[in-house]
Amino acid sequence: MGYCRTADIQDMVFAMNDMNLTALRGKRIAVGLSGGVDSSTVLALLAEAGADVHGLTMKIYNPAASLFASQNESMAGDACYGPGEVEDVAACEALCRSLGVGYTSIDLATEYEKRILDYFKSEYRNGRTPNPCVRCNVDMKFGFLLERARASGLEFDWFATGHYARIQQRHGQLTLRRAADESKDQTYFLHRLPGRTLAGVLFPLGGMTKAEVRVEARRLGLAAADKAESQDFVSGGYGSLFGEDMPGDIVDEYGTVLGRHRGIVHYTIGQRRGLGISTGPDPLYVSALDAGRNRVIVSNDASLFCAAIDGDDAILHDSTLEATTFEAFVRIRQNHKPALAQVTVTGASASIVFDQPQRAAAPGQSAVFFDADGFVLGGCVIHGSARPTEPRAAQPTA
Repeated sequence: MGYCRTADIQDMVFAMNDMNLTALRGKRIAVGLSGGVDSSTVLALLAEAGADVHGLTMKIYNPAASLFASQNESMAGDACYGPGEVEDVAACEALCRSLGVGYTSIDLATEYEKRILDYFKSEYRNGRTPNPCVRCNVDMKFGFLLERARASGLEFDWFATGHYARIQQRHGQLTLRRAADESKDQTYFLHRLPGRTLAGVLFPLGGMTKAEVRVEARRLGLAAADKAESQDFVSGGYGSLFGEDMPGDIVDEYGTVLGRHRGIVHYTIGQRRGLGISTGPDPLYVSALDAGRNRVIVSNDASLFCAAIDGDDAILHDSTLEATTFEAFVRIRQNHKPALAQVTVTGASASIVFDQPQRAAAPGQSAVFFDADGFVLGGCVIHGSARPTEPRAAQPTA
């Protein structure tokens, strides 16, 4: 990245928080494009503001990969990874052409397979629930993509994306903060980005709602204005990434066989639908995955609640919190409402004790720590959990 003065960074933060994009006039900004409404709107708004913008896309889908050789039909559909990438790239090219700005697509299929797909499959096969979006942001979008772009000769000082997040000063340090539109906030997936990366990143949509973005997209006459959002990681479902299914037993907590499953990669903690079993009036949920015995363990809803979790691969963005116990709001999955907890991070290990028990903490997923103002303090990867000491009545599914 080119050197950015402190004053420049402060100007960018001000512009992003107040949507006063005129502060970006003349700035060289690469814009990560996916073909969707959010990234398309960012590119068009920055171009309108007079920034020197350039569209940038990473190509990650490999149609020749053997694991998809017989599944391309089932993989049709809109997702981050799949054959729909061809249409997305074409849409990005058309957008940049219509705005009269440059466009570059960079092939990162090999890196994606090694860093994201191999990790994803390994985690599931070991009975854990992976979080590919978190890893993709750190390793791919804000890693390999920018490195390869600069290596190709593309010059830019800032990288902007359509993520819903804010970057603001906290205790004199640039820190991620939850988006104004809580329903679209994506800081959970971005939480591992360090301050040195944030210093060169812009999130123009962090102060906007999704509805406002679509209004802007229509005003700007963008083809993606009413395009549906991509909800899936991979076209055809997670099973598309694996070979033949390995069926096994569905058992209760005591090991009693209740039915058969079609492969543990099709199940996750807290899942109720698709089990194909019933033992009475109370529904059953996936409470654990036993990869060693190829078993799916089910139980009642009350068994899904935990009072505490321990994590590894922990990070902190505020070094003063290291080896102390601090209060934070912890999110254990993207759609989970952050819950008040006492957090202790020592080295790469984290201990989290909730004020109130939380439901369906899945090993392999991220736990992200926020302060009361929505700033990201850090996070970890969930390793295990401890149930409440007192029995808990069954709750409606969340």
